[in-house]
Amino acid sequence: MSTYRQPGTIVADHTFLVPLDHARPDGDQIEIFARSVTGAQPGGNAKPWLLFLQGGPGVGGPRPVGREMWLDRALRDYRVLLMDQRGTGRSTPATRQTLARLGPAQAQARYLANFRADSIVLDAELIRRSLAGDDEPWSVLGQSFGGFCTVTYLSFAPHGLREAFVTGGLPGLSATADDVYRLTYAEAARRNDLFYAAYPSDAELVREIGTHLAAHRVQLPSGAPLTVEAFQALGGVLGQHNGAHVLHYLLDNAFTPDRDQLSDAFLAAAYSRVSFASAPLYAVLHEACYAQGSATRWAAERVRPEFPRFSPGADPLLFTGEMIYPWMFGLDPALRPLRDAAELLAAKDDWPPLYDPSRLAANEVPVAAAVYYNDLYVPRELSMRTAAAIRGLRPWVTSEHEHDGLRVTSSTVLGRLIDMLHGGI
Repeated sequence: MSTYRQPGTIVADHTFLVPLDHARPDGDQIEIFARSVTGAQPGGNAKPWLLFLQGGPGVGGPRPVGREMWLDRALRDYRVLLMDQRGTGRSTPATRQTLARLGPAQAQARYLANFRADSIVLDAELIRRSLAGDDEPWSVLGQSFGGFCTVTYLSFAPHGLREAFVTGGLPGLSATADDVYRLTYAEAARRNDLFYAAYPSDAELVREIGTHLAAHRVQLPSGAPLTVEAFQALGGVLGQHNGAHVLHYLLDNAFTPDRDQLSDAFLAAAYSRVSFASAPLYAVLHEACYAQGSATRWAAERVRPEFPRFSPGADPLLFTGEMIYPWMFGLDPALRPLRDAAELLAAKDDWPPLYDPSRLAANEVPVAAAVYYNDLYVPRELSMRTAAAIRGLRPWVTSEHEHDGLRVTSSTVLGRLIDMLHGGI
């Protein structure tokens, strides 16, 4: 374990060995990396643990510098553990390079089936016992997909939890991927309308870009083609607090001065937002997050025709949201080698349950959850049903913040949730 200092904090790096398949504890092992952050003031190591579960899936934990973001508020009451969920960050990676060593697609798919919220929670339980002791529960903060993991934790290992905080991450307990995408397509259409209302001249620019892409083969810096559908996927940013402005400025210099080519600056910016090189598991396991006892069969692709406004030939051309499509595995070099495994996962129909409604109905762990009223990624309608289904959960429904409210508001969101459970509100 290495320890070092940052402004106002003491940071330590930890590694833990866990079973790849928790049903086979003596089988293959993988490594989980986690970074503990403690306030530099005296007594920091005596504070209780707060585990942060990152959004995703397939995204490593945050790499903060000092007490930035929400950490400043958290470190007043806790020492914080930032875990790289299995397959991400400095944990044993799951990428096109590492998965190729497993052999054919069937072996890769079997391996990847162990990377959902249920396995992440069991990893966390082993780590909790190692750091805090068998009989010492800890607190958990789950953002987005990390909130999904938190509800799984409440379902199957509530004895490990002292309390739970959720931000933008209450999942539908029985919602299918189809249910989720019908709601998120509708919200994405609304976000597009707001975007074009804010920047009406961008409608013509987006139309021009779409027409150019339909008529020409345009390559991103990776060599992957930028198709109209891939261009539409830039809309994933619209659910963030400044997403419409980010998208507007991304389009700002789309063309070279003679307007017969898309500029290198635009293509580089687009590549940074549509490539999955830094988080391939996000694409591979995204729909599997919603799978319980049935196959997803590329739900976002199947549901999309129900919303003809998202057709690549529609006018105005709309941007999609947090949707994963099978064609992404044919275009993105980081995903292309995983295409066959992804197809097998999309067809898998024996996914185990991720939530236990009866256990949640009898929940005794204090829970506070921020539900973002206009969330583009986690539908409010599903979150509110789940809030009502978890005994004792205290919801805070707000339209003041977007899905990234925890990250961009410093102490506001986390501070309110802590006060809700600790008596401040």
